[in-house]
Formats: sequence, structure tokens, C-alpha cells
Amino acid sequence: MLDNIEGQSVPSATFPTRQGDEWVNVTTDELFKGKTVVVFALPGAFTPTCSSTHLPRYNELAGVLKENGVDEIICLSVNDTFVMNAWLADQEAENITVVPDGSGEFTEGMGMLVNKNDIGFGKRSWRYSMLVKDGVIEKMFIEPNQPGDPFEVSDADTMLNYVNPNAKAPAAVALLTKPGCPFCEKAKAALKDNNISFEEIVLGKDATSISLKAMTGQTTVPQLFVDGKHIGDSDAAVAYANS
Repeated sequence: MLDNIEGQSVPSATFPTRQGDEWVNVTTDELFKGKTVVVFALPGAFTPTCSSTHLPRYNELAGVLKENGVDEIICLSVNDTFVMNAWLADQEAENITVVPDGSGEFTEGMGMLVNKNDIGFGKRSWRYSMLVKDGVIEKMFIEPNQPGDPFEVSDADTMLNYVNPNAKAPAAVALLTKPGCPFCEKAKAALKDNNISFEEIVLGKDATSISLKAMTGQTTVPQLFVDGKHIGDSDAAVAYANS
């Protein structure tokens, strides 16, 4: 169990998925054949580490991974398709493809099916990641075989460093806005035109004017933050985007 199987082909499996109102069977050939794919597998949707760190960071780094030759990023878990789809929607992880290995067939074939009865989960996937090229596993990062849920090597940054040690992770960019604000639209357009990924925090939905004042000392929007630093208003956001 938990053996590194680099150089081997991924196990053959068929995943029943729910796409809209239809059942669609997705095969491993469809997922991996002729592609370079990053897979990260985890114990369960909606669980703490998976939701707070593992999936979000892969979603954040998807752009730079794809710039460096990765065609698709797959999150796999021993959950049913309804749970995986609901989790993906909750996470707003538009750059990730979720694969429901509800029966554990693929995970068992990988040698990564483990018993988590002690926390009421039953059989689940051990946490790992891998780079797969045309169905063949080139590299695996397997969490250490120790009690609990270690999370040390299967993270997105480790994978990016393997794919290209010189690749630079994008800055964490957040923009505070409010509906109907023309200056906010100007700032968003500048960021998008320069292919800068950002999270939009909408006043009245995600935050309040009290939060705005507490964070920036300002009472107007937009306000831009980059890697924890307050950059400024609309003009500052445009200048940052164009730099």
C-alpha cells in the first residue's frame, strides 16, 4: 500500500458523472490519453484541508501550470458525483475538473485506497498528487504513511516546482468593488486585459463598508490588494495592471 508506481500506466476505470440532468460515463482514456494531466487526490469533499488549501491552491495555480504544458487539472476523491459537483460549485473552482471515484475502483488500482473507519469515512483515498503524460505516471507525490491526514508534498506549489522550477506563482490579488460602480468596472477591465487573475469582493454581498474602512482606511471603491499589501483605488489598480 502507498507504493510509488511512477512509470506505470494509470489503472483503467469508468467514472459515472452527472453533467446537467444526464448521466455521463467518463473513462480514464478520455481523461488521460494524449494529454498532460495533473491529478491531486484527497480524502473527501467539504473536509477542512481539502477545502481550505488543497483544492483552492491548485485552482489558483492552474493558469501557470497550463502555461507550462499541463492540459488539465483533476481533483479525485472517493465521493459520489453529486457531492463532488456541489463541492466544486461551492469552491467556485472553475479551473479544476472533479472526478468522482465513488466505488474506489481507480483509487484501489492506484494502491491508495485506505480505511478511515476511525473517523466514520469508510474507505477513502490517501492524499497524493501525480503528473500523468498520455496515461503514464511520470511523477508521484505521496503523503507520508503516518497517522492522521498529513499534507506535506501533494500541494500545488510542489507540483509547479516539479513541472518548472523557474515558474513563478501568480500574486494573490483581491479587488473590493460594489455593484454599479464605473470605476470598479474600469479596474476590473484593466486586470482582465492584462491576464491578471483576481478575486472580487463585492460590498453588500461578500463584505460591508465597515470592512472596507477597517481594511483600507478608505470609504470608496475599488480598492486593490496584492499579496496582502493595499495598492489603492481605481487609478492605482490600472497602474498596477499595466505595469
